[in-house]
Amino acid sequence: MVKTFNLTTEVPPDHKVCITLPSDFPVGPTEMVLVVVTRAKNSTKTLGDLAQSEFCGMWKDRSDIQDSVEFAESLRGTAWKRPA
Repeated sequence: MVKTFNLTTEVPPDHKVCITLPSDFPVGPTEMVLVVVTRAKNSTKTLGDLAQSEFCGMWKDRSDIQDSVEFAESLRGTAWKRPA
């Protein structure tokens, strides 16, 4: 069984972090993998940040896309289909 638990915390100067797992975690021998993603303080992104990103308008010069909304819906429809 693989169980995922996301935790956001501050690492103190002594580098000691105490983790209390939820009660539905299995007891007994286990292997834990710690993935550290460093984040800058106040790294919250806003809708304005998205509007200024390279993603906004990325299809504007595509001559093969007549209707971008229809094209996006088609992509999502294809991606969301479950294999039979």
